[in-house]
Amino acid sequence: MYSHMMVGTNDIEKSKTFYDALFTSVGGKTAITDPKGRLIYMHNGGIFLVTPPIDGQPATHANGGTIGFAMSSPEEADTWHKAGAAAGGTPIEDAPGWREGGGQRLYLAYLRDPDGNKLCALHRG
Repeated sequence: MYSHMMVGTNDIEKSKTFYDALFTSVGGKTAITDPKGRLIYMHNGGIFLVTPPIDGQPATHANGGTIGFAMSSPEEADTWHKAGAAAGGTPIEDAPGWREGGGQRLYLAYLRDPDGNKLCALHRG
């Protein structure tokens, strides 16, 4: 398990608009900004950060990687998905819904953020 997850962005203001909408849609707060300009979000016990590139190179998304956010209900996942799409995210994969596999039943909703990072809201059934 991770204590936190951090992604890079090439446009911190665009990312703030997107992630503020995403997290406030499910009862979270807007970003806390630290002295280095990173955006910090807390949701369901997890910490998620968004940062301008720390090495001076353009930020790139994780090729094939997915960042999952735990949701307390399918309705919360749907709200998250709609808010993200309205704030500049791109719906990807199948429409939000139940999936079964590996002995688990999951409700999944996928988006790409404005920088191309693949995100998933998930609820365990």
